[in-house]
Amino acid sequence: MLAFTYLRLLIHKTTDKKMKYPIGIQSFDRLREDGYVYVDKTALVFSLVQEGSVYFLSSPRRFGKSLLVSTLACYFQGRKELFDGLAISSLEKDWLQYPIFRVDFNGGNYTREGELEKSIETYIAKWEVEYGKDPLETTTGDRFKGVLQRAYQKTGLRAVVLIDEYDKPILDVLDTGASTRTHEGEKLLLEDHHREILKSFYSTFKGVDEYLRFVLLTGVTKFSQVSVFSGFNQPKDISMSEQYESLCGITQEELEKYFEESISRLATKYQCTVKEMKDWLKRQYDGYHFSTNMTCIYNPFSILNAFDMNEIRDYWFATGTPTYLIRLLQHSREQMNELTGKFYDPAMFVDYKADVEQPLPMIFQSGYLTIKEYNRRMGTYLLDFPNNEVRKGFLSMLAANYMKPKSKEVTSWTTNAVMDLERGDTNAFRLSLTSFLASIPYDSHGSLKDIDITEKHFQYTFYLLLRLIGVYCLAIHCEDRQSYGRVDCTLEMDDYVYIFEFKMDGTAREALEQIEKNGYAKPYLADKRKVVCIGLSFSSSTRTIEDWEEISV
Repeated sequence: MLAFTYLRLLIHKTTDKKMKYPIGIQSFDRLREDGYVYVDKTALVFSLVQEGSVYFLSSPRRFGKSLLVSTLACYFQGRKELFDGLAISSLEKDWLQYPIFRVDFNGGNYTREGELEKSIETYIAKWEVEYGKDPLETTTGDRFKGVLQRAYQKTGLRAVVLIDEYDKPILDVLDTGASTRTHEGEKLLLEDHHREILKSFYSTFKGVDEYLRFVLLTGVTKFSQVSVFSGFNQPKDISMSEQYESLCGITQEELEKYFEESISRLATKYQCTVKEMKDWLKRQYDGYHFSTNMTCIYNPFSILNAFDMNEIRDYWFATGTPTYLIRLLQHSREQMNELTGKFYDPAMFVDYKADVEQPLPMIFQSGYLTIKEYNRRMGTYLLDFPNNEVRKGFLSMLAANYMKPKSKEVTSWTTNAVMDLERGDTNAFRLSLTSFLASIPYDSHGSLKDIDITEKHFQYTFYLLLRLIGVYCLAIHCEDRQSYGRVDCTLEMDDYVYIFEFKMDGTAREALEQIEKNGYAKPYLADKRKVVCIGLSFSSSTRTIEDWEEISV
């Protein structure tokens, strides 16, 4: 699955200068020449180059994939001076200048018909200017093979191919229904058209092994081999590699080693201890795991912005809306409460198969879910939200899209609900929740005439709202399994513990009796906090809270 920011820090400790954080800097040479902070992971880069030749890396957006590509380009250009003082400077002896073929699909708008063909043609034409053109080479694949061969003949060195955001031409049109026409006039989805173009382009690598020194493809999503990489020599996928799991992103050790001053500055602003600030940063931006090692990785874009602005906010999620994920979830029968907090075989989330409407791989690879636990005996992975920033942003977006409330914004309602619960005002929370549910338009979630559909809507609505509240709690447990049953939801706050049990078209008394009968409050009997048990009933006809009862333990 970071920017795989690759953010490497070589700290220049100065007292008279503020540390320069590379926000949005994707150029390695600019980063180094202009004195931006850089976490030195060039030893991993050297290992990558020496131990293999064809790689694939998927990681969430703004995790440093582009900076990694730029770093590799500078390395293969032999720009030794840029690496002075970094680990690789003592490892590399030759610093050769290889012919480099770099493709960046990030800047194009591939919703426009013909944009992908134009982009590829531009790259190939530029390379032909440098390395020559054979008039007998007419297809895109043949022309690409030709320039790779001539580059080797001209320089005596094998080519380096670096492709950034290989999947953007597909993601731009994924599940949109946008179409084009074949030469025969037949309608063809633009998504499938782009997939075929890329498949033809990448298949070039299969017949030119002798001319290739190194190949790296990066992207957000790993599409199944049959859809994109067919005909392409199998690249080594390092997305979940134990060796390269921290190639991008910032580890806890790196955070404490290089950003001590930045953390202290934040702690001073928020009037807390350094330890409390570290815990806060961990809850907000940490939590990514990319291998069975379970090494914690911070989102580099978010935490560098937090240091630069000296303020804890939601930075990563605010930079873009994952519209393709929303489209997939809308067309899929699965909902987030059915996907999170469960163990999966890696085959379920490693590859996205375009012919299967399964949103899990896309959600995982896009960084909205991550590995939270690994069962070594079963070989399965527990997936859930990585941190509070992602949980809040993604659930808020899902809630707004799913419920489409008329009168209140989801975020503002959540803030008020948290404040009500923090001060123990369950009456205000009940009134607010009832009003919010009543504001959801009847047609926001399709037909609710079927009782099963209505119940599913009820469950999903409460899941979204309570998980959002849980962002601001000490802990949240949804459908937590205990010895006597499964608790619908428990919210742990500083001074209160709330235990919820829901019923549809039942009574609040029935829900409350279930809490009492199954002893859901027993784990908190010795707790100094006030424990409040709440039973509530949801009406399938009014689609809001019909009945509410509570007792304090």
